[in-house]
Amino acid sequence: MTTSPALARPPVVATRRSTRRYRGAIAFFIAPFGLLFVAFYVVPILTAIWQSTLTVEREGTFGAARTVFGGFVQYQQVVEDDAFWRSIGRVLAFGVVQVPVMLGLALLFALLLDSPLVRGKKFFRLAYFVPYAVPGVIAAIMWGFLYSPQLSPFTALTSNVPILGADLVLWAIANVVTWVYVGYNMLIIYSALLAIPSEVYEAAVLDGASQTRIALSIKVPMVMPAISLTAIFSIIGTLQLLAEPQVFRSFSSAVTSTFTPNMTIYSTSSVPNTSLAAAFSVVLALMTFVLSFGFLKFSQRREAR
Repeated sequence: MTTSPALARPPVVATRRSTRRYRGAIAFFIAPFGLLFVAFYVVPILTAIWQSTLTVEREGTFGAARTVFGGFVQYQQVVEDDAFWRSIGRVLAFGVVQVPVMLGLALLFALLLDSPLVRGKKFFRLAYFVPYAVPGVIAAIMWGFLYSPQLSPFTALTSNVPILGADLVLWAIANVVTWVYVGYNMLIIYSALLAIPSEVYEAAVLDGASQTRIALSIKVPMVMPAISLTAIFSIIGTLQLLAEPQVFRSFSSAVTSTFTPNMTIYSTSSVPNTSLAAAFSVVLALMTFVLSFGFLKFSQRREAR
């Protein structure tokens, strides 16, 4: 017995009635998140944008200061601030090198954990993830002691190689960030590997594919969405780099108060010049959005081919 198209259609009227009936319950459960989202996300963004349009004026040299609307005055100072743009270039160079290395190691570790040839997976899974459980500040302090020629147990290396010098300190920080976040990204990729149906592997084995061929031709292409997600997280985190270089200021004079964009914003707000710091923040947020969204669209186009 076949069903007519008229009977196969969903009951639109009934669906609308049920939606109206439970509209209050839906609003009740969404309200806590909505209120917190507006209070701690939307309002701070709007406040920062408004703050960035303000400027301080004085009547005479010793006149009382008053805050007035200045339009794009603060943004003009942002464009002319060489230290801020050098910090942007520094973290971009950091990300171009550090992000691929970190994600490459995360993918390698995830493939090893997913391989049937590896033993002791529970131990290695925990060992890879443990560094992420260490707070970034503690990790930076620990590695700072290891890099310092006066404090490191590896004095033969640290005394001859200026790891904390101006030429290498950025990559010393990159090593700390990589050590901390490889396990976090590995876990995301490994979760995507576990979601691949076992039938795909069985078919590949019947076709005579080796474990290396399965990893390169099946596993890596199928976890590309997870790799793209970790890359977006890493791009955002790179532009927001703060804790590790802030700690390294105690170990190296090469790390200045404007070493990264967030450090520039922090030092500017401490002057205090909150309006200029807000303008720095807005520009940095826009750059982060453009880079992360651009990478997302690029990865989506590659996956669609």
